[in-house]
Amino acid sequence: MIIIALLIIVFITIYFFNFYNKKEAWTEPTTLFPMKWRILLEKNVNFYNSLSIDEKKYFEFEIQEFLANHKITGIDVNVDITDKLLVASSAVIPIFKFPDWKYTNLDEVLIYSDSFNENFETKGENRKILGMVGTGFMNGTMILSKPALHHGFSNQSDKKNTAIHEFIHLIDKMDGVIDGIPKVLLENQYSIPWFDLIDKKIDEIYKKRSDINPYGGTSRVEFFAVIGEYFFERPKLLSRKHPELYEILEQIFNQSMKNKNLVKKTISIGRNSPCPCSSGLKYKKCCAVIN
Repeated sequence: MIIIALLIIVFITIYFFNFYNKKEAWTEPTTLFPMKWRILLEKNVNFYNSLSIDEKKYFEFEIQEFLANHKITGIDVNVDITDKLLVASSAVIPIFKFPDWKYTNLDEVLIYSDSFNENFETKGENRKILGMVGTGFMNGTMILSKPALHHGFSNQSDKKNTAIHEFIHLIDKMDGVIDGIPKVLLENQYSIPWFDLIDKKIDEIYKKRSDINPYGGTSRVEFFAVIGEYFFERPKLLSRKHPELYEILEQIFNQSMKNKNLVKKTISIGRNSPCPCSSGLKYKKCCAVIN
């Protein structure tokens, strides 16, 4: 019994040592946001383009903070800065209005070359998984398919974004369990109405009376992630077709999305073009020099 008690004490000590060390080791950005990164965000991230100048600066800070504290690793595939910015954007978008938020339950994002199966294989049969939040020995890890990551930001009409979907699962998991109720974001008085509304909408999916992705009908957990994708991808449509859902998602994410102008910029830059950073200088005298 003494040995067991000692082992428990050692385990608890190691756990809290690692926990507090991780908090203390959190890195905050100390450098300017690279101009080329800003151009990539403007080309690829509609949410970023909908923000005010000050909001964009905050978004950029959050991107840098995420990348400074989480590894992004390619598995049999090259990972470039565009991939990293898309992953970081997916993390920042759902928690954009929570300035103190930190993904303390995430260490690393693995980028796979394609969809994968339950054995994490990207070749062979039954490769239907586009992303997942790890559990068990994979705890602290997220896996994303690179094609799915890019598709989520290139398709503006399908109400799907795999990476945002997985980060919403991670938010759900912050209270210790993935159950469709993000207790860290959802005030208690909204919990019962939220569950009632989920059950109602899942029933509509089963009866084929809904435009919500059918995958959301598999469980409350998946419904929360699926409807979160819809909220950030097609908020105006969600507000029109599912006003109750839209309103409670505004409460959960603390964001009003329906009036945002979610557009992708087409940027053609020559040396004499106006610099996209809005400095008023020509590109050759601004970003081209800085980078």
